[in-house]
Amino acid sequence: MALEAPYKLAGVMGWPVAHSRSPVIHNHWIAQYGLRGAYVLLPVQPDKLEVALRSLPVLGFSGCNLTIPHKVAALDVLDRVDPQAHRIGAVNTVVVEVDGTLTGMNTDGFGYIQSLLDVRPDWRADAGPAMVVGAGGAARAVIVALMENGAQEIRLTNRSADKAKNMASEFGSKVVAIPWRDRHDTLAGAALLVNTTNQGMHGEPALDLNLQQLPNTALVSDIVYVPMETPLIAAARARGNLTVNGLGMLLHQARPAFAAWFGVRPEVTPNLREQIQATL
Repeated sequence: MALEAPYKLAGVMGWPVAHSRSPVIHNHWIAQYGLRGAYVLLPVQPDKLEVALRSLPVLGFSGCNLTIPHKVAALDVLDRVDPQAHRIGAVNTVVVEVDGTLTGMNTDGFGYIQSLLDVRPDWRADAGPAMVVGAGGAARAVIVALMENGAQEIRLTNRSADKAKNMASEFGSKVVAIPWRDRHDTLAGAALLVNTTNQGMHGEPALDLNLQQLPNTALVSDIVYVPMETPLIAAARARGNLTVNGLGMLLHQARPAFAAWFGVRPEVTPNLREQIQATL
């Protein structure tokens, strides 16, 4: 009699975590590929993070995703962290190894790059300057991904000038901090614009950015996906720019994690996109 495939568990750990769309994504793939397993919500308070992570192998988990507020704190708990996650300074995926040790990685950068390639398959990071708005964790993931894909010039602007300057100095000469007051004019000549802030999200004001100086050939992306068309995306599309919303990044960042836990490299299909859009 053939042995039944093992039942595998994974989940998303955060506080709060009920809003996460990750269960919809991963459970869709589990069903699509006929796997035995489940992806569940793991509400864990910050002071319980270490004990929760160390419990994963005991409870039979293959790993988990991490979301706010655990992405940075986990760096001090895990047994090893891959180089890209170290550069980003945050972990969004934990893998339980065969020996029960925990490895951390960050798939946000992969997800971002793949979202651009979905819309423009011939996109290249070295095609021209990139303008990144924001200096938080998402900006770090985007900048590292752009640099690893060959970006030669990244213009970084943020309302808090010190945060932008500190981040630029950390990443080296290819990242230049731009004063917030100069953000409009600095769009001149840019090949890519990405908003990594929450501006434009439901309940938040629109990003204060005049696109007049931005070339019409530039790709404009926004990591926000609620709503899928932010004021920035709407304004860019109206002037003829190709645009990328945050849904692709959300979907694609899940693929390497699923592969690490379940042994199958999943694809992002129109049906999955429709399922996620129905939850927004």
